[in-house]
Amino acid sequence: YLSTDAIKFAVDNNIDIVFLDHFGDPYGRVWHSKLGSTTLIRRRQLELYNTIKGLSMAKRWVSQKIDNHIEFLKSLKRARKKNVDELQGTIEKLKIFKKEIEDLTGTLDEKRQNFLGIEGMASRIYFQAISSVMPPKYMFNGRSRNPAKDEFNCMLNYGYGVLYSMVEKACIISGLDPYIGFLHTDNYNKKSFVFDIIENFRIFVDKTVVHLFTKKQVKDKYFDKIPNGLSLNKEGKDVLITALNETFESKVKYKGRKIKVKNTITFECHIIANSLIK
Repeated sequence: YLSTDAIKFAVDNNIDIVFLDHFGDPYGRVWHSKLGSTTLIRRRQLELYNTIKGLSMAKRWVSQKIDNHIEFLKSLKRARKKNVDELQGTIEKLKIFKKEIEDLTGTLDEKRQNFLGIEGMASRIYFQAISSVMPPKYMFNGRSRNPAKDEFNCMLNYGYGVLYSMVEKACIISGLDPYIGFLHTDNYNKKSFVFDIIENFRIFVDKTVVHLFTKKQVKDKYFDKIPNGLSLNKEGKDVLITALNETFESKVKYKGRKIKVKNTITFECHIIANSLIK
């Protein structure tokens, strides 16, 4: 249990407290009361919903996501001779989907369904390729959520939940409103802007989870059976969170300098916020 003193210490030191359910979805958080979106940035987010610039920004994010998938599959291909043909075939298809995204014109509102349809097809073939490199007992049949139907999706969902909370925090620090999305629409009180910009960063969770499975660091005892699926238990969460922390604390080259992966999320959100008010 968290004491009020511990919570106050976290708030005073800008330490985020995030509560995740057993699916890995954030359902609550505690943060500093002074954090919040600025009025001008919020207004610009609202204006982008039905503009050419909104489509342009969404195209950039999803193109980057597909590029991330392509580069990851290339690295998997180099290490797995038996999967070369299948992985290369997926890479070529992803390049086609990326070109289709880049060729979309008009406003985001006009092209939203086309956009999400192409993105969905690209995601499906990517995860088919990922399944092909899994140990046979952990191969999976596409994405599944709430609950996950298999061990891979169980870990991936929880990892995405951790990432989601990081992206939400970066939005708020940067002055962006998490609720005002323009690719994923802002229905049902969802933090849809987080879903818009999380796409660029999912690859860090993907790589971490794939590594755990392919290096045989995942055990059956990490998962509990629940109605219609699986849940990641405490032991499994500890293993995954340790691996994710290593990933997010590692350094990557970003705009000419080496910085921690977790800091690239905040920097990207600042860039987006600044671009909205220029």
